[in-house]
Amino acid sequence: MKLGLVTSGSGGILGMAEEARAAEADGFDHYAVPSIYSHDPISICTVAGVHTSRIRLLTGVAPVYPRHPAAMASAALSAGAAAGGRFTLGIGLSHQAVVEGVYGMSFDRPAAYMREYLDVVLPLLDGQAVDHRGDQFTYRGGFRARDRVEVPVLIAAMAPVMLRLAGERTNGTILWMAGARAVSDHVAPRLTRAAENAGRPAPEIVAMLPLALTSDPAGAREAAQEQFANYGRLPSYRSMLDESGADGPGDVAIVGDESALRRQLEELRDAGVTSFSAWLFDAGPGTQERSREFLASLAPEL
Repeated sequence: MKLGLVTSGSGGILGMAEEARAAEADGFDHYAVPSIYSHDPISICTVAGVHTSRIRLLTGVAPVYPRHPAAMASAALSAGAAAGGRFTLGIGLSHQAVVEGVYGMSFDRPAAYMREYLDVVLPLLDGQAVDHRGDQFTYRGGFRARDRVEVPVLIAAMAPVMLRLAGERTNGTILWMAGARAVSDHVAPRLTRAAENAGRPAPEIVAMLPLALTSDPAGAREAAQEQFANYGRLPSYRSMLDESGADGPGDVAIVGDESALRRQLEELRDAGVTSFSAWLFDAGPGTQERSREFLASLAPEL
């Protein structure tokens, strides 16, 4: 299982690019950028790609609403070129509360929306021309970037229909709030079976979870429960917590001393996780720095 970091979001876009460079220097395999900060995650990866030379960069994730798939593909190709082929595009549906409440768009039939989104974005990333007129999108054309590189695609898939779509058509999935039990019993079997039925290679499973090295695991779980409480109320993440047998985000956080962290990471690996991205959260003075140092001692993979 490969080990990486989720950006802290500090220092603005150049600060995050510097954070990616530091993660590379520390031996981490990858650097993941969510969409919760003001800057566009693909743009952050594009800038970080210029400041790094080895580390993999990925969006975890870039929402498909309200960006047209051709615009998404163009941005992803730019990030891929800037990073010299080290960029992975993670995309997701976001949430009904955001799509309808913030953008004023319909969240009806989200899986069908993603399926049609892939009908446009995947061939464009592969350098193919597209002539598509569907229920959601119309696009006729292609790109002529001479520095086009391969851009793998992951989709945030948690429900069965989305896991099947991820396995059939993409490189895999990227998860948040999914513990080892959810991966082994719910995610991995469905994703793997879909990929096998489609004749595709073994899919990637990227798991992102809060992590803290601490001598007070109970206190750390309480801190995680408080800091990440909102995720426990969003339906897709709530389903992953339920599949994990967890009451809330604090129950799936990776916390404890060195041996406890190693054991929990090994459980994720054995469940089927291929890459783990640590969200280093504040569980007390110095915990984030100590957590990073410990993970760096294990990097790039466990």
